[in-house]
Amino acid sequence: MNLEELELKIKNNIGIMIYFSGEKCGVCHALRPKIKVLFNDNFPLIEQIFLDANENAEIASSLNVFSIPTMLVYLDGKEFLREGRNMSIVQIDDKMSRIYDIMTS
Repeated sequence: MNLEELELKIKNNIGIMIYFSGEKCGVCHALRPKIKVLFNDNFPLIEQIFLDANENAEIASSLNVFSIPTMLVYLDGKEFLREGRNMSIVQIDDKMSRIYDIMTS
């Protein structure tokens, strides 16, 4: 995936979640399955994209992602949520639930 393709996805979808991680990041690998389950179960209309920040440095830098893990959520083409490093699955669920319910009802 390149930057232009990602920008089109952000623009043309109701919601996109982008999770940046790294190959040697233990926290990244521990959080990824939890994030995936959360979005699969609670926010199924939001497309999930998982990217290695090193392999996708152009995308990461253009989105101002300079640490990992970082999760970005875009709703209706606009950045809605940015979480990094010490993110909480419960807090992400709380922040996303209300707006997701409004958008999908």
